[in-house]
Amino acid sequence: MPVVFRYRGFTFFFYSNEGTPREPADIHVEKDDLEAKFWLKPEVRVAY
Repeated sequence: MPVVFRYRGFTFFFYSNEGTPREPADIHVEKDDLEAKFWLKPEVRVAY
């Protein structure tokens, strides 16, 4: 999982081959034991 950015304890990363079929572009954000996922297209929205 490539890390894109780290800021104040938050790690922003993505999975290059996520889902079958492939999922639309998204970014994961993790801090401590918590994680969120954001869809990037067609607009930024929370996946979980």
